[in-house]
Amino acid sequence: MRTVQCHHYDAGRCRSCTLLEVPYAAQVAGKEEQVRALLAPLAPDATWLPTVTGPESGFRNKAKMVVTGTAERPVIGIVGALPADAAPTGVDLTDCPLYPAELQAAFGPLAELITRADLRPYDLTPAPGRVTPRAAASRGELKHLLVTLSPDRELLVRVVLRSQEPVARLRKHLPWLQEALPALAVLSVNLQPEHKAVLEGEREIVLTARQTLPMTLPLDPPVTLHLRPRSFFQTNTDVATALYRQARQWVDDVAPASLWDLYCGVGGFALACAAPGRDVVGVEISADAVASATTTRDDLGVSATFTAEDATAFALRHSPADAPELVIANPPRRGIGADLAGWLEAASARWVLYSSCNADSLARDLARMPSLRPTAVRLLDMFPQTRHYEVITLLART
Repeated sequence: MRTVQCHHYDAGRCRSCTLLEVPYAAQVAGKEEQVRALLAPLAPDATWLPTVTGPESGFRNKAKMVVTGTAERPVIGIVGALPADAAPTGVDLTDCPLYPAELQAAFGPLAELITRADLRPYDLTPAPGRVTPRAAASRGELKHLLVTLSPDRELLVRVVLRSQEPVARLRKHLPWLQEALPALAVLSVNLQPEHKAVLEGEREIVLTARQTLPMTLPLDPPVTLHLRPRSFFQTNTDVATALYRQARQWVDDVAPASLWDLYCGVGGFALACAAPGRDVVGVEISADAVASATTTRDDLGVSATFTAEDATAFALRHSPADAPELVIANPPRRGIGADLAGWLEAASARWVLYSSCNADSLARDLARMPSLRPTAVRLLDMFPQTRHYEVITLLART
């Protein structure tokens, strides 16, 4: 029986939760079956740990919302799926059951802010003479609202605009918003002037005195990550905490003297695994994420070095003989790829801890590193109601 009820899904307005009609136990079993089918041939001697699960609804700490409608009556949600010759229409998803109550409650004051600051939603209708809705008239300013909720129930709100023109109005109404939405910690504007399928632009303007959102992970000891507006953090805080806890346990069990965290993001793995006497280096291409990691490092008072560089380029600058004892890799869906996998295969590293959101690319990468054999594997259901998940494995050199 379906345990999560959603009137948007039932009405056909939103089908993002592709597994909503599948009982949750069956969802998890299907993901386990897929991961085992891909990895078991490469991990014949691995220990398969129990799958980590969390709440089936109310788990998302992040909302990425398109804004349509008008400044007077904004619609916060998604653009509905329509035939190619039809004009786009907005679907209000502010009551999506995947969002916790505190996140849902934020959308009312944010809708009022849109009206007060006269933020005209970006016009998705065809320009005169254009025949498809893909060719927008390029009118309006407001594109998206990106909202993140911390474990302490504070909010980081990003307003994605086409230009800087409305920023002064947002500054004017910020005191009202802070009163109407006391949980607001950070408000920023992201500028995305182009009409293309890219959610955000390169320039960020922070409007509040506070610059970062603290995300406290209840590890032992706790780790409070400091997220800047453009920093990435996993969408499911409870399961992300379990992910970092598992990584810390495995790393402490093998007790490496040196460690690299490649694709380190805001430093979650590196800082969870930092320890006295352990040389920790985090590598991440995003300078904003590295700044967040550095802030957290200083706040925790631990020893770690972070550098803004492409992970593969960083590794290839070093001789395989100079590799650390353990390498953590947490790449995007494409995986680490042939070059980095080849470097790791030749490297002196004794262990690799690989965290993946795509078991297909993980399997390809493992096949490229035959001397590194999985000793333990764990699935973490980061994204209930969808086919996505996270899988983490510890590799040891044979």
